[in-house]
Amino acid sequence: MQGIVFDIKRFAIHDGPGTRTTIFLKGCPLSCWWCHNPESISPEIEAFVSEEKVGAEVFCNTKNVGTLMTVYEVMEQIKKEQIFMNESGGGLTLSGGEPLLQFEFALELLKQCKELDIHTTLDTSGFTSQHKLKEMAPFVDLFLYDVKLFDSNIHKEYCGVANEIIKSNLEFLIESNHRVIVRIPIIPTINFENEEELNILKYLSSIRKYNFKEVHLLPYHNIGKSKYARFQKEDRLKELPELTKTELKSLAEKYKEAGFKVIVH
Repeated sequence: MQGIVFDIKRFAIHDGPGTRTTIFLKGCPLSCWWCHNPESISPEIEAFVSEEKVGAEVFCNTKNVGTLMTVYEVMEQIKKEQIFMNESGGGLTLSGGEPLLQFEFALELLKQCKELDIHTTLDTSGFTSQHKLKEMAPFVDLFLYDVKLFDSNIHKEYCGVANEIIKSNLEFLIESNHRVIVRIPIIPTINFENEEELNILKYLSSIRKYNFKEVHLLPYHNIGKSKYARFQKEDRLKELPELTKTELKSLAEKYKEAGFKVIVH
């Protein structure tokens, strides 16, 4: 079985507990305005031409984003780091793009990791059929679940799809006692210091249970902006400022007051 991988990050410490190997699978059904991996959105291997100047000469290089890999090849990469995973309580994280878009490939990776007693984390937007989520859930120890906006029309405007299925799948995971950490990208003018900010907090508070009590706030940053030019993608938030520590602290306090454990990345 083969899948398209666009990056492998070793010794990752922000993608779940312990030291992890994060496999980034290509393709995403969403098209969020603030995406910091725009090269991950297309499900296909893409070729991009970059220019490099050396003195007066300009050299053009073609780079492929995405590599076709077998489950065996990916597992060999994971097993190289297994000793560090075991010592730190880490494991595998599947991310993207949206890993559920390559469902069969992702499912087989998770199954093989569980056979080796490797902790598994799925970083997902939740935009998939509940049938697929039910089939995959027994092989996932932790869901890192994105909640970007509350209002479905606003979600469709900024992410390209409505979010009813995303909320429904989140509620299914929580009601089924799967461990969930919700991650919220904090985007000025879109879901910060406005009605969306309040509605997201109210919604998450209404579904909070013992297996879902942790929220990660992911502040908007400009780190990925250079990628938009490099990969010839449209940057729709060119002039958006980054958030200050004071602004983030104020938002974090609201979630703590609502009973959540909060981590600001």
